[in-house]
Amino acid sequence: MRSVNLTTNKLKGLFLLSIVFLLNNNSFAQDNSPLSRFGIGDLSPAQNMVNRGMGGFSIAYSDYGLFGSPFNINFSNPASLGNLTNTKNFSNTIFDLGAEIDSRTLKSTTTTEKYKSNNTTVSYMQVAFPVSSSKMEKRGTSWGVGFGLRPVSKVNYKIQEDKRKTGVDSISTVYEGSGGLNQISLSTGIKKTGKGSHKNELSVGVALGYTFGTKDYATSTYFINDSVFYYKGKTATTTTMGGISINTGLQYLLNATDGNTWRFGAIFNLQENLNAKQTQVCGTFGFNGYGEDYYLDTINSYQDSIGKVIIPSTIGFGMSFHSKNNQWLVGADFEKTNWSKSFRFYDKKENVNSNWTLRMGAEYYPIKSNTIKNKYFNYVKYRAGFYFGPDYLKLDEVRNNYAFTGGASFPLSTPRSIQSRGEYVTLNTSVEIGARGTPSSSSFHEGIFRLNIGISMNARWFQKRAFD
Repeated sequence: MRSVNLTTNKLKGLFLLSIVFLLNNNSFAQDNSPLSRFGIGDLSPAQNMVNRGMGGFSIAYSDYGLFGSPFNINFSNPASLGNLTNTKNFSNTIFDLGAEIDSRTLKSTTTTEKYKSNNTTVSYMQVAFPVSSSKMEKRGTSWGVGFGLRPVSKVNYKIQEDKRKTGVDSISTVYEGSGGLNQISLSTGIKKTGKGSHKNELSVGVALGYTFGTKDYATSTYFINDSVFYYKGKTATTTTMGGISINTGLQYLLNATDGNTWRFGAIFNLQENLNAKQTQVCGTFGFNGYGEDYYLDTINSYQDSIGKVIIPSTIGFGMSFHSKNNQWLVGADFEKTNWSKSFRFYDKKENVNSNWTLRMGAEYYPIKSNTIKNKYFNYVKYRAGFYFGPDYLKLDEVRNNYAFTGGASFPLSTPRSIQSRGEYVTLNTSVEIGARGTPSSSSFHEGIFRLNIGISMNARWFQKRAFD
Protein backbone atom coordinates (compact mmCIF):
# COMPACT_ATOMS: atom_id res chain seq x y z
CA MET A 1 0.00 0.00 0.00
CA ARG A 2 2.95 2.31 0.61
CA SER A 3 3.94 2.07 -3.09
CA VAL A 4 0.41 3.03 -4.08
CA ASN A 5 0.52 6.11 -1.85
CA LEU A 6 3.91 7.11 -3.26
CA THR A 7 2.58 6.86 -6.82
CA THR A 8 -0.51 8.88 -5.96
CA ASN A 9 1.53 11.63 -4.29
CA LYS A 10 3.82 11.87 -7.32
CA LEU A 11 0.81 12.17 -9.64
CA LYS A 12 -0.72 14.92 -7.52
CA GLY A 13 2.55 16.86 -7.57
CA LEU A 14 2.85 16.50 -11.33
CA PHE A 15 -0.78 17.55 -11.70
CA LEU A 16 -0.17 20.88 -9.91
CA LEU A 17 3.11 21.48 -11.73
CA SER A 18 1.50 20.96 -15.15
CA ILE A 19 -1.12 23.64 -14.41
CA VAL A 20 1.65 26.16 -13.71
CA PHE A 21 3.44 25.33 -16.97
CA LEU A 22 0.27 25.42 -19.07
CA LEU A 23 -0.89 28.76 -17.70
CA ASN A 24 2.53 30.19 -18.59
CA ASN A 25 2.64 28.39 -21.93
CA ASN A 26 3.09 31.44 -24.13
CA SER A 27 6.07 32.74 -22.16
CA PHE A 28 8.11 29.71 -23.31
CA ALA A 29 7.13 30.03 -26.98
CA GLN A 30 10.02 30.42 -29.42
CA ASP A 31 8.16 30.09 -32.72
CA ASN A 32 7.64 32.84 -35.28
CA SER A 33 4.43 32.26 -37.21
CA PRO A 34 3.26 35.34 -39.19
CA LEU A 35 -0.13 33.70 -39.86
CA SER A 36 -0.91 33.84 -36.14
CA ARG A 37 -1.53 37.58 -36.54
CA PHE A 38 -5.01 36.88 -37.96
CA GLY A 39 -8.19 35.41 -36.47
CA ILE A 40 -7.53 34.06 -32.99
CA GLY A 41 -4.04 32.87 -33.99
CA ASP A 42 -2.70 29.46 -34.92
CA LEU A 43 -5.20 26.84 -33.74
CA SER A 44 -3.76 24.24 -31.37
CA PRO A 45 -4.66 20.57 -31.98
CA ALA A 46 -7.77 19.59 -30.01
CA GLN A 47 -6.93 15.89 -29.61
CA ASN A 48 -4.76 13.86 -27.24
CA MET A 49 -1.51 12.19 -28.33
CA VAL A 50 -3.16 8.84 -29.01
CA ASN A 51 -5.69 10.34 -31.43
CA ARG A 52 -3.07 12.57 -33.09
CA GLY A 53 -1.20 9.43 -34.17
CA MET A 54 -4.32 8.39 -36.13
CA GLY A 55 -4.81 11.64 -38.02
CA GLY A 56 -6.67 13.12 -35.07
CA PHE A 57 -9.88 11.11 -35.47
CA SER A 58 -11.61 11.13 -32.07
CA ILE A 59 -15.36 11.78 -32.38
CA ALA A 60 -16.20 8.05 -32.45
CA TYR A 61 -13.17 6.91 -30.43
CA SER A 62 -13.01 5.26 -27.04
CA ASP A 63 -10.03 3.29 -25.80
CA TYR A 64 -10.28 -0.05 -23.98
CA GLY A 65 -7.71 -1.17 -21.42
CA LEU A 66 -7.09 -4.48 -19.70
CA PHE A 67 -10.20 -4.04 -17.54
CA GLY A 68 -12.57 -2.73 -20.22
CA SER A 69 -12.07 0.92 -19.27
CA PRO A 70 -10.11 3.60 -21.16
CA PHE A 71 -6.34 4.01 -20.77
CA ASN A 72 -6.49 7.65 -21.92
CA ILE A 73 -8.92 10.58 -22.00
CA ASN A 74 -10.70 11.52 -25.22
CA PHE A 75 -11.52 15.17 -24.43
CA SER A 76 -12.71 15.86 -28.00
CA ASN A 77 -16.04 14.11 -27.30
CA PRO A 78 -17.30 14.32 -23.68
CA ALA A 79 -19.64 11.36 -24.30
CA SER A 80 -16.61 9.04 -24.12
CA LEU A 81 -16.36 9.74 -20.36
CA GLY A 82 -19.34 7.43 -19.93
CA ASN A 83 -16.98 4.50 -20.52
CA LEU A 84 -15.18 5.11 -17.23
CA THR A 85 -16.17 2.36 -14.79
CA ASN A 86 -15.29 1.00 -11.35
CA THR A 87 -14.33 -2.65 -10.92
CA LYS A 88 -13.54 -4.71 -7.84
CA ASN A 89 -9.76 -4.28 -8.06
CA PHE A 90 -9.49 -1.30 -10.36
CA SER A 91 -10.58 2.33 -10.04
CA ASN A 92 -10.08 3.97 -13.41
CA THR A 93 -8.95 7.49 -12.46
CA ILE A 94 -6.78 8.81 -15.29
CA PHE A 95 -4.25 11.63 -15.35
CA ASP A 96 -3.30 12.62 -18.94
CA LEU A 97 -0.52 15.09 -19.79
CA GLY A 98 0.88 16.01 -23.21
CA ALA A 99 3.62 18.19 -24.69
CA GLU A 100 4.77 18.91 -28.23
CA ILE A 101 7.80 20.11 -30.19
CA ASP A 102 6.64 22.12 -33.18
CA SER A 103 9.04 22.90 -36.03
CA ARG A 104 7.89 25.13 -38.92
CA THR A 105 9.59 26.17 -42.14
CA LEU A 106 8.14 29.17 -43.97
CA LYS A 107 9.25 29.20 -47.62
CA SER A 108 8.72 31.87 -50.24
CA THR A 109 7.41 30.49 -53.54
CA THR A 110 8.75 33.46 -55.49
CA THR A 111 12.29 33.64 -54.04
CA THR A 112 14.76 31.28 -52.34
CA GLU A 113 14.13 32.79 -48.90
CA LYS A 114 12.93 30.62 -46.02
CA TYR A 115 12.61 30.88 -42.27
CA LYS A 116 12.64 28.05 -39.72
CA SER A 117 11.37 28.23 -36.13
CA ASN A 118 10.91 25.76 -33.26
CA ASN A 119 8.51 25.77 -30.36
CA THR A 120 8.04 23.54 -27.29
CA THR A 121 4.78 23.76 -25.35
CA VAL A 122 2.58 21.84 -22.95
CA SER A 123 -0.38 20.58 -25.02
CA TYR A 124 -2.94 19.72 -22.34
CA MET A 125 -3.56 18.47 -18.83
CA GLN A 126 -6.63 16.29 -18.18
CA VAL A 127 -8.00 14.28 -15.24
CA ALA A 128 -11.02 11.96 -15.39
CA PHE A 129 -12.61 9.47 -12.99
CA PRO A 130 -15.79 7.37 -12.64
CA VAL A 131 -18.53 8.52 -10.27
CA SER A 132 -21.16 5.85 -10.89
CA SER A 133 -22.12 3.59 -8.00
CA SER A 134 -22.06 -0.19 -8.09
CA LYS A 135 -25.87 -0.21 -8.19
CA MET A 136 -25.86 2.04 -11.27
CA GLU A 137 -23.36 -0.18 -13.06
CA LYS A 138 -25.35 -3.32 -12.26
CA ARG A 139 -28.29 -1.66 -14.03
CA GLY A 140 -26.08 -0.95 -17.05
CA THR A 141 -25.33 2.73 -16.36
CA SER A 142 -21.83 4.17 -16.00
CA TRP A 143 -20.92 7.80 -15.38
CA GLY A 144 -17.62 9.64 -15.65
CA VAL A 145 -16.39 13.17 -14.91
CA GLY A 146 -13.32 14.98 -16.17
CA PHE A 147 -11.67 18.36 -15.98
CA GLY A 148 -8.66 19.87 -17.68
CA LEU A 149 -6.79 22.76 -19.20
CA ARG A 150 -5.45 23.17 -22.74
CA PRO A 151 -4.38 25.89 -25.21
CA VAL A 152 -6.88 26.79 -27.95
CA SER A 153 -4.65 29.03 -30.05
CA LYS A 154 -1.23 30.73 -30.07
CA VAL A 155 -0.13 34.16 -31.25
CA ASN A 156 3.63 34.63 -31.57
CA TYR A 157 5.53 36.38 -34.36
CA LYS A 158 8.15 39.05 -35.05
CA ILE A 159 8.95 40.23 -38.57
CA GLN A 160 11.20 43.07 -39.74
CA GLU A 161 10.79 44.68 -43.16
CA ASP A 162 13.35 47.15 -44.55
CA LYS A 163 12.42 49.33 -47.53
CA ARG A 164 14.03 52.17 -49.42
CA LYS A 165 11.74 55.14 -50.03
CA THR A 166 12.66 57.12 -53.13
CA GLY A 167 13.73 60.64 -52.21
CA VAL A 168 13.42 59.96 -48.49
CA ASP A 169 15.38 57.37 -46.48
CA SER A 170 15.36 53.67 -45.73
CA ILE A 171 12.50 52.71 -43.41
CA SER A 172 12.46 49.74 -41.08
CA THR A 173 9.12 48.33 -39.91
CA VAL A 174 8.81 45.67 -37.21
CA TYR A 175 5.59 43.67 -36.80
CA GLU A 176 5.29 41.62 -33.61
CA GLY A 177 2.60 39.86 -31.62
CA SER A 178 2.06 37.49 -28.71
CA GLY A 179 -0.71 35.84 -26.71
CA GLY A 180 -3.29 33.19 -27.41
CA LEU A 181 -6.37 31.52 -25.93
CA ASN A 182 -6.60 28.80 -23.28
CA GLN A 183 -9.59 26.81 -22.07
CA ILE A 184 -10.38 25.25 -18.71
CA SER A 185 -13.28 22.79 -18.73
CA LEU A 186 -15.43 20.47 -16.65
CA SER A 187 -16.92 17.53 -18.56
CA THR A 188 -19.25 14.65 -17.86
CA GLY A 189 -20.53 11.66 -19.81
CA ILE A 190 -23.13 8.96 -19.09
CA LYS A 191 -23.39 5.58 -20.82
CA LYS A 192 -26.42 3.29 -20.89
CA THR A 193 -25.92 -0.33 -21.89
CA GLY A 194 -28.90 -2.01 -23.53
CA LYS A 195 -30.32 -5.38 -22.61
CA GLY A 196 -30.25 -8.51 -24.71
CA SER A 197 -27.46 -10.55 -26.27
CA HIS A 198 -25.75 -7.71 -28.14
CA LYS A 199 -25.82 -5.05 -25.36
CA ASN A 200 -25.45 -1.97 -27.55
CA GLU A 201 -24.41 1.23 -25.76
CA LEU A 202 -25.54 4.86 -25.95
CA SER A 203 -23.39 7.62 -24.40
CA VAL A 204 -24.08 11.34 -24.10
CA GLY A 205 -21.86 14.05 -22.69
CA VAL A 206 -21.39 17.76 -22.19
CA ALA A 207 -18.36 19.94 -21.43
CA LEU A 208 -18.73 23.34 -19.79
CA GLY A 209 -15.64 25.52 -20.10
CA TYR A 210 -14.19 28.98 -19.84
CA THR A 211 -12.06 30.31 -22.72
CA PHE A 212 -9.68 33.14 -21.86
CA GLY A 213 -6.56 34.85 -23.13
CA THR A 214 -4.99 37.86 -24.81
CA LYS A 215 -3.98 39.05 -28.25
CA ASP A 216 -1.20 41.64 -28.34
CA TYR A 217 0.19 43.08 -31.56
CA ALA A 218 2.33 46.12 -32.36
CA THR A 219 3.86 47.89 -35.37
CA SER A 220 7.05 49.93 -34.96
CA THR A 221 8.48 52.20 -37.68
CA TYR A 222 11.70 54.19 -37.81
CA PHE A 223 14.05 55.76 -40.38
CA ILE A 224 17.52 54.31 -40.93
CA ASN A 225 19.79 57.37 -41.05
CA ASP A 226 23.24 58.00 -39.55
CA SER A 227 23.28 61.78 -39.89
CA VAL A 228 19.74 62.92 -39.08
CA PHE A 229 17.82 61.94 -35.91
CA TYR A 230 14.21 60.83 -36.29
CA TYR A 231 11.80 59.78 -33.58
CA LYS A 232 10.58 56.21 -33.77
CA GLY A 233 6.84 55.52 -34.01
CA LYS A 234 4.86 52.65 -32.54
CA THR A 235 1.24 51.52 -32.38
CA ALA A 236 0.45 48.76 -29.86
CA THR A 237 -2.92 47.07 -29.29
CA THR A 238 -3.76 44.72 -26.41
CA THR A 239 -7.01 42.74 -26.29
CA THR A 240 -8.07 40.69 -23.24
CA MET A 241 -11.00 38.31 -23.68
CA GLY A 242 -12.93 35.58 -21.88
CA GLY A 243 -16.24 33.72 -22.03
CA ILE A 244 -18.20 30.50 -21.54
CA SER A 245 -17.92 27.52 -23.91
CA ILE A 246 -20.36 24.59 -24.21
CA ASN A 247 -19.46 21.44 -26.12
CA THR A 248 -21.80 18.47 -26.49
CA GLY A 249 -21.36 14.96 -27.86
CA LEU A 250 -22.83 11.50 -28.22
CA GLN A 251 -21.61 8.02 -29.12
CA TYR A 252 -23.44 4.83 -30.03
CA LEU A 253 -21.74 1.42 -29.88
CA LEU A 254 -23.19 -1.32 -32.07
CA ASN A 255 -22.10 -4.88 -31.28
CA ALA A 256 -22.32 -6.89 -34.50
CA THR A 257 -23.26 -10.58 -34.58
CA ASP A 258 -19.74 -11.52 -35.78
CA GLY A 259 -18.13 -10.10 -32.64
CA ASN A 260 -16.86 -6.88 -34.23
CA THR A 261 -18.04 -3.51 -32.93
CA TRP A 262 -19.01 -0.28 -34.70
CA ARG A 263 -19.04 3.05 -32.93
CA PHE A 264 -20.76 6.18 -34.26
CA GLY A 265 -20.24 9.64 -32.81
CA ALA A 266 -21.24 13.28 -33.18
CA ILE A 267 -20.22 16.57 -31.57
CA PHE A 268 -21.68 20.06 -31.55
CA ASN A 269 -19.60 22.87 -30.04
CA LEU A 270 -21.76 25.94 -29.52
CA GLN A 271 -20.75 29.41 -30.66
CA GLU A 272 -18.63 31.27 -28.11
CA ASN A 273 -19.27 34.95 -27.38
CA LEU A 274 -16.19 36.21 -25.56
CA ASN A 275 -16.32 39.50 -23.69
CA ALA A 276 -13.32 41.63 -24.61
CA LYS A 277 -11.49 44.79 -23.55
CA GLN A 278 -9.05 46.55 -25.84
CA THR A 279 -6.35 49.13 -25.18
CA GLN A 280 -4.33 50.93 -27.87
CA VAL A 281 -1.41 53.37 -27.65
CA CYS A 282 0.10 55.25 -30.60
CA GLY A 283 3.17 57.47 -30.15
CA THR A 284 6.93 57.91 -30.31
CA PHE A 285 9.26 55.66 -28.34
CA GLY A 286 12.86 55.06 -27.35
CA PHE A 287 14.96 52.37 -25.66
CA ASN A 288 16.25 52.29 -22.08
CA GLY A 289 19.54 50.83 -20.84
CA TYR A 290 18.09 47.29 -20.84
CA GLY A 291 17.00 47.45 -24.48
CA GLU A 292 13.35 47.78 -23.53
CA ASP A 293 11.19 50.29 -25.39
CA TYR A 294 9.12 52.97 -23.69
CA TYR A 295 6.85 55.74 -24.96
CA LEU A 296 8.27 59.26 -25.18
CA ASP A 297 5.08 60.95 -26.33
CA THR A 298 1.54 59.65 -26.90
CA ILE A 299 -0.20 60.79 -30.06
CA ASN A 300 -3.41 58.82 -29.67
CA SER A 301 -4.69 56.24 -27.16
CA TYR A 302 -7.76 54.62 -25.67
CA GLN A 303 -8.34 52.18 -22.81
CA ASP A 304 -10.82 49.40 -21.99
CA SER A 305 -12.79 49.62 -25.23
CA ILE A 306 -15.59 47.06 -24.73
CA GLY A 307 -16.31 44.60 -27.54
CA LYS A 308 -17.00 41.00 -28.51
CA VAL A 309 -14.93 38.21 -30.00
CA ILE A 310 -17.18 35.57 -31.57
CA ILE A 311 -15.83 32.06 -32.21
CA PRO A 312 -18.20 30.09 -34.49
CA SER A 313 -19.82 26.76 -33.69
CA THR A 314 -18.37 23.45 -34.87
CA ILE A 315 -20.26 20.34 -35.93
CA GLY A 316 -18.67 16.95 -36.51
CA PHE A 317 -19.48 13.30 -37.21
CA GLY A 318 -17.39 10.15 -36.96
CA MET A 319 -17.39 6.36 -37.07
CA SER A 320 -14.96 3.63 -36.06
CA PHE A 321 -14.58 -0.13 -36.41
CA HIS A 322 -13.06 -2.36 -33.72
CA SER A 323 -12.25 -5.99 -34.57
CA LYS A 324 -13.50 -8.71 -32.25
CA ASN A 325 -9.97 -9.68 -31.17
CA ASN A 326 -9.21 -6.01 -30.31
CA GLN A 327 -6.25 -6.00 -32.71
CA TRP A 328 -7.56 -3.50 -35.26
CA LEU A 329 -9.20 -0.13 -34.82
CA VAL A 330 -10.07 2.00 -37.87
CA GLY A 331 -11.94 5.31 -37.83
CA ALA A 332 -12.73 8.60 -39.56
CA ASP A 333 -14.04 12.07 -38.61
CA PHE A 334 -15.49 15.02 -40.50
CA GLU A 335 -15.70 18.48 -38.90
CA LYS A 336 -16.96 21.81 -40.24
CA THR A 337 -16.70 25.37 -38.82
CA ASN A 338 -18.28 28.40 -40.51
CA TRP A 339 -15.57 30.98 -39.77
CA SER A 340 -16.30 33.35 -42.67
CA LYS A 341 -19.95 33.79 -41.68
CA SER A 342 -19.80 33.91 -37.87
CA PHE A 343 -16.32 34.97 -36.72
CA ARG A 344 -16.01 38.53 -35.46
CA PHE A 345 -13.19 40.40 -33.73
CA TYR A 346 -14.69 43.71 -32.59
CA ASP A 347 -17.21 43.51 -35.46
CA LYS A 348 -14.44 42.73 -37.98
CA LYS A 349 -14.34 39.48 -40.00
CA GLU A 350 -10.56 39.56 -40.55
CA ASN A 351 -8.86 37.12 -42.93
CA VAL A 352 -10.77 33.91 -42.15
CA ASN A 353 -12.36 31.20 -44.26
CA SER A 354 -15.03 28.59 -43.49
CA ASN A 355 -13.23 25.28 -43.27
CA TRP A 356 -13.73 21.55 -42.92
CA THR A 357 -11.36 18.76 -41.92
CA LEU A 358 -11.36 15.06 -42.82
CA ARG A 359 -9.41 12.80 -40.46
CA MET A 360 -8.71 9.09 -40.93
CA GLY A 361 -6.54 6.64 -39.01
CA ALA A 362 -5.94 3.13 -37.75
CA GLU A 363 -4.43 1.34 -34.74
CA TYR A 364 -2.84 -2.12 -34.54
CA TYR A 365 -2.44 -4.03 -31.27
CA PRO A 366 -0.32 -7.22 -31.71
CA ILE A 367 -1.50 -9.06 -28.58
CA LYS A 368 -3.63 -12.20 -29.10
CA SER A 369 -4.99 -14.86 -26.80
CA ASN A 370 -2.25 -17.26 -27.98
CA THR A 371 0.54 -14.63 -28.07
CA ILE A 372 3.60 -15.04 -25.87
CA LYS A 373 2.80 -12.75 -22.93
CA ASN A 374 6.38 -11.96 -21.85
CA LYS A 375 7.34 -10.16 -25.07
CA TYR A 376 7.22 -6.42 -24.41
CA PHE A 377 6.46 -5.24 -27.95
CA ASN A 378 3.32 -7.40 -28.08
CA TYR A 379 1.82 -4.78 -25.75
CA VAL A 380 2.83 -1.76 -27.86
CA LYS A 381 0.03 -0.14 -29.89
CA TYR A 382 0.96 1.19 -33.35
CA ARG A 383 -0.93 3.94 -35.20
CA ALA A 384 -1.03 5.78 -38.54
CA GLY A 385 -3.34 8.25 -40.28
CA PHE A 386 -3.76 11.59 -42.02
CA TYR A 387 -5.91 14.73 -42.03
CA PHE A 388 -6.81 17.16 -44.82
CA GLY A 389 -8.86 20.31 -45.29
CA PRO A 390 -8.70 24.06 -46.08
CA ASP A 391 -7.03 26.28 -43.49
CA TYR A 392 -9.32 28.64 -41.57
CA LEU A 393 -6.98 31.58 -42.29
CA LYS A 394 -7.20 33.19 -45.73
CA LEU A 395 -4.73 35.78 -46.98
CA ASP A 396 -4.16 36.00 -50.75
CA GLU A 397 -5.72 32.56 -51.26
CA VAL A 398 -7.12 29.56 -49.39
CA ARG A 399 -4.39 27.09 -48.48
CA ASN A 400 -5.00 23.46 -47.61
CA ASN A 401 -3.84 22.24 -44.21
CA TYR A 402 -2.77 18.58 -44.25
CA ALA A 403 -0.44 16.07 -42.59
CA PHE A 404 0.46 12.39 -42.40
CA THR A 405 0.72 11.01 -38.88
CA GLY A 406 2.09 8.02 -37.02
CA GLY A 407 2.54 6.98 -33.42
CA ALA A 408 2.79 4.32 -30.76
CA SER A 409 1.91 3.75 -27.09
CA PHE A 410 4.50 2.11 -24.84
CA PRO A 411 3.38 0.61 -21.51
CA LEU A 412 5.66 1.55 -18.62
CA SER A 413 3.96 -0.83 -16.16
CA THR A 414 3.94 -4.61 -16.32
CA PRO A 415 0.60 -6.49 -16.62
CA ARG A 416 1.33 -8.10 -13.23
CA SER A 417 1.69 -4.73 -11.49
CA ILE A 418 -1.48 -3.48 -13.15
CA GLN A 419 -3.48 -6.46 -11.95
CA SER A 420 -2.03 -6.42 -8.41
CA ARG A 421 -2.29 -2.67 -7.70
CA GLY A 422 -4.72 -1.45 -10.35
CA GLU A 423 -2.30 1.29 -11.45
CA TYR A 424 -0.46 1.80 -14.73
CA VAL A 425 1.60 4.28 -16.74
CA THR A 426 1.66 4.54 -20.56
CA LEU A 427 3.92 6.66 -22.76
CA ASN A 428 2.06 7.92 -25.86
CA THR A 429 4.00 9.26 -28.84
CA SER A 430 3.04 10.55 -32.26
CA VAL A 431 4.50 12.56 -35.11
CA GLU A 432 2.87 14.82 -37.72
CA ILE A 433 4.48 15.79 -41.04
CA GLY A 434 2.43 18.24 -43.06
CA ALA A 435 2.06 21.72 -44.50
CA ARG A 436 -0.11 24.72 -45.21
CA GLY A 437 -0.31 25.11 -48.97
CA THR A 438 1.98 23.58 -51.60
CA PRO A 439 5.19 24.72 -53.36
CA SER A 440 2.93 26.02 -56.16
CA SER A 441 0.95 28.27 -53.78
CA SER A 442 1.25 32.01 -54.32
CA SER A 443 3.64 33.97 -52.05
CA PHE A 444 4.59 31.21 -49.57
CA HIS A 445 3.93 27.79 -48.13
CA GLU A 446 4.56 26.54 -44.58
CA GLY A 447 6.00 23.13 -43.74
CA ILE A 448 5.06 21.67 -40.34
CA PHE A 449 6.76 18.94 -38.30
CA ARG A 450 5.27 18.19 -34.89
CA LEU A 451 6.56 15.64 -32.36
CA ASN A 452 4.01 14.81 -29.65
CA ILE A 453 4.76 13.10 -26.35
CA GLY A 454 2.17 12.30 -23.70
CA ILE A 455 1.86 10.23 -20.58
CA SER A 456 -1.31 8.56 -19.25
CA MET A 457 -1.32 7.47 -15.63
CA ASN A 458 -3.86 5.65 -13.52
CA ALA A 459 -4.00 5.85 -9.73
CA ARG A 460 -6.55 5.04 -7.04
CA TRP A 461 -7.61 8.61 -6.36
CA PHE A 462 -11.00 9.34 -4.76
CA GLN A 463 -11.19 5.77 -3.42
CA LYS A 464 -11.55 4.81 0.26
CA ARG A 465 -8.80 2.59 1.65
CA ALA A 466 -9.64 -0.55 3.60
CA PHE A 467 -6.29 -0.17 5.37
CA ASP A 468 -3.24 2.11 5.08
